[in-house]
Amino acid sequence: MFLLQIHKQQKQATISVMDQETVLPPHVLIFPLPLQGPVNSTIKLAELLCLSGLHITLLLTHHIHTRLLKYSNIQSRFSSYPGFHLETIPDGLPEDHPRSIDRFIEVLESLKTKSSILFKDLLTSGKLSSDSRRPVTCIIADGTMGYTCDVANEIGIPIMYIRTISVCCLWVFFCLPSLIQSRELPFSGDDLDTPIKNIPGMEEFLRRRDLPMFCRFNLSDPNVQTYLSEGTENPRAHGLILNTFDDLEGPIVSQIRTFCPNLYTIGPLHAHLKLNLESFSSSPPSSNSLWKEDMSCIPWLDSQPPKSVLYVSFGSLAVMTKEQYMELWYGLVNSGSRFLWVIRRHSVLSDVTEIPPELSKGTEERGCIIEWAPQEKVLAHGGVGGFLTHSGWNATLESVVEGVPMICWPYFLDQQVNSRFVGEVWKLGLDMKDTCDRVIVEKMVRELMEERKDEFRKSAEEMAKLAKQCFMEGGSSYCNLERLINDIKAM
Repeated sequence: MFLLQIHKQQKQATISVMDQETVLPPHVLIFPLPLQGPVNSTIKLAELLCLSGLHITLLLTHHIHTRLLKYSNIQSRFSSYPGFHLETIPDGLPEDHPRSIDRFIEVLESLKTKSSILFKDLLTSGKLSSDSRRPVTCIIADGTMGYTCDVANEIGIPIMYIRTISVCCLWVFFCLPSLIQSRELPFSGDDLDTPIKNIPGMEEFLRRRDLPMFCRFNLSDPNVQTYLSEGTENPRAHGLILNTFDDLEGPIVSQIRTFCPNLYTIGPLHAHLKLNLESFSSSPPSSNSLWKEDMSCIPWLDSQPPKSVLYVSFGSLAVMTKEQYMELWYGLVNSGSRFLWVIRRHSVLSDVTEIPPELSKGTEERGCIIEWAPQEKVLAHGGVGGFLTHSGWNATLESVVEGVPMICWPYFLDQQVNSRFVGEVWKLGLDMKDTCDRVIVEKMVRELMEERKDEFRKSAEEMAKLAKQCFMEGGSSYCNLERLINDIKAM
């Protein structure tokens, strides 16, 4: 393995700071968007680059740092990498700010207006360098935070952007100006099944309902304004790092390349890292979770028949009404399927004071409900045969790698686009967006787990095989990671 060879060379070398001929490794500062999904995948990129021998400074907001220290093993995990350094920066918001998805625009604005000065000071103060560590030679920041590129250009440090959403959704963002110019946005009329015709490569299957949820609102919506400039913002960076693989999103990657020629498709990052760690360590990758994982679900899964369990999780941000919660629960119980359901604390907007006896009985017989799961372990478990998901990109990739078919119930942002690709393009499951009716839930679960299970499992297994080939030696993601590391070294 490429990274294994570099890691062994690094461990064998004795670096003396007194030796003037010693050339210290490049120093990369990595700054993820402060949300569970981007933090998780970006930390996995940080560890991949640590394995390559690069010096890494991981910059986290105080809020994210506190949660990671509480619920993950990030400190002990990275202690084995002498070139790794953890740094924090305030996000500029009061401690009691919820930092929930409905107010995340406030987080972005605060970072831009209050933290950009601190970001520049951190890079120019000399705090990040020492006798054994060069000043930062390259920045990798989430492309949503355009101010990082302003700072990088001002002080003369090359910057690359990482995008942790799907490429198919990123391309929709790139095309928002065209949709407005062609008057496909804002919508006129209420028919959400009207085809969208001005996103190249998606003309045959994309509908209004498959666009990000904010496209249904007024063009003055802050989310629209935030993502309207993607097509001009992302090309400013020296390169664009994408958590995907060519066999999955290749046609849309080609569309993005017309704007950003220097692309690095190096995903799925979680599986890419896992393979490299298995080459020389028995220690599995960290989950990088911002919530405490309930490991009791693994023994429960051990006791279930193969591929009999539907795993249900709507991620770290989605919320649901009490009515939606009850419809989902009835649909799961009435389907007769075994299920493992993650119900995050405060994810249901109002308390359920009385549980109907038929739901209690059905759950006791065939279900398991927990607050947070070790998702990668769950999806890799032989007892799991399907995934009812919010269609977040990390969850989608984790399901793809393990060959688990999906039912998609998207919540926001890229999830509406992802769910359409899962159901209509990749044929890996069913799209259940814009509905939450117990009869439909029951029907979809039966279809995935019983009536069409062989069809979906065959498609999922074929895509899983392609996913695993891409980060093996000679695969597209393997080669692109190697190119990324060499390009960083050449900066």
